[in-house]
This record gives sequence, structure tokens and C-alpha cells, in this order.
Amino acid sequence: MIEKILVVDDEEDLCEILQYNLEKAGYLVDVAYSAEEALQDDLTKYRLFLLDVMMGEISGFKLGAMIKSKEETKNTPIIYLTAKDTETDKLRGFDIGADDYISKPFSINEVVARVKAVLKRAYNPITVIDTPEEEVDGKKEEEKPVNTVSYESLVLDLPTKTANVNGTEIGLTKKEFELLSMFLQHPDTVFTREQLIDAIWNGDNTISDRTIDVNITRLRKKIEPYNKNLVTRQGYGYYFSTK
Repeated sequence: MIEKILVVDDEEDLCEILQYNLEKAGYLVDVAYSAEEALQDDLTKYRLFLLDVMMGEISGFKLGAMIKSKEETKNTPIIYLTAKDTETDKLRGFDIGADDYISKPFSINEVVARVKAVLKRAYNPITVIDTPEEEVDGKKEEEKPVNTVSYESLVLDLPTKTANVNGTEIGLTKKEFELLSMFLQHPDTVFTREQLIDAIWNGDNTISDRTIDVNITRLRKKIEPYNKNLVTRQGYGYYFSTK
């Protein structure tokens, strides 16, 4: 299936450049020159949104939040394109549910590489770990796959990809859920940033250490009161402490 992408940016020349190069890379690409114009379209037909942050009355952040609020498009990945490069802006974008954030000016090759990586990540589900077979009365009994992983009142439901703290569901992005699942399934094990990129981002070489740090920071805020269990091991990486 050919992936269909919507580019939303008020710079018409940039839209044309992105459309040309992404179509050359094998994608179907539509463009809109404002969020208002994009909202007139059927957004359910797209597999990825490339949104400029600084637009007219409706910013890219606001458009992204609107996309994520709709049941039909909440799981469609978003990449933000922007000249804003502060940590606060990036955290805001990631809080909305961004899958990546590309700062202007950028190379077209970088955009194409990131689009390819995000599409690959977004439509590849995480692996659910099965329980090993155990012997009962001298016979091996095949048990059902693990459905949940937990620590105290922090519970992840793997089939439904939902997380709960004290019985209340918390909203995690796909990457946040995968990170927390990995940590909880391997408690007290330190993972380097490189290992996390390999496991969660499929070894995508466009993902920086900073992306990992931002996702961890955002995850900590969402899992309170267990934020202190997600520990930074200086010089090594991260782990979930049960001690």
C-alpha cells in the first residue's frame, strides 16, 4: 500500500518542495496552506501529518491537538516542522502526541528519512512477551501469553495498550507505552540510550539521545507517584527501580 501524507504549511514554496521530494520517494502527498484548509479535508485517509507550527489563527500545535482528539485520527502519527527549537516547544509538541520534531532549516533527505522511520514505527506493533512453558506433574503446560505487567498500582494492559495508576487510566503515547512496558518487563535493568533506540525506535539513526531524554521526562510526569522509580543512571542510561 502506498502511504498517503498531508503536508500543512503556510509557505507554499516549501509545500511544493516537500510534495515533490516525498512523491519522488514513493509517497502520495497532499498539501494544505493552513490548518483551516486542512480541516476541510477528510483526514482519516492519511497515514502521516507533517504540520508547520507557526501558522495563522490555528497553529500546528492546535491542529495536532484536534487531530489527536478525534477517535478516527488519534493514532495517526504527526511530525512537526518548525523554526522554534526550544525545549519547552518540543515538550509541548510531544505532549500533544508528536512522533517527531524537525527544526527548520532542514535537509530534504532528513525529512524523507524521518518520514520513513516514523511510518515504520507507527505501524509496527510492540512485541508481547509470552510466558515460558512450565512443568506440571512432569508435563509441560503451555501458559497463556502475559496480558499485563505491573508494579504496585501501576499496571500496563498489553493487549489494549493502556496504562493505569490506582485504577485510573493515564494517557500515554505509543512510544511512552513501549518504553514503560520495556522497563516494567525488565525491572532494575539499566538500558542505555542506544539500547532504547534499537528496541523502541527500531535502530533509527535519525533518533537522537535528546529524543530519548524528552520522552523519559514526559513519561515521568505521567506516572506519578512512580516518577521517582524511573531512574537515571548517570553515564549509562535509564531503569525502573523496584527497590
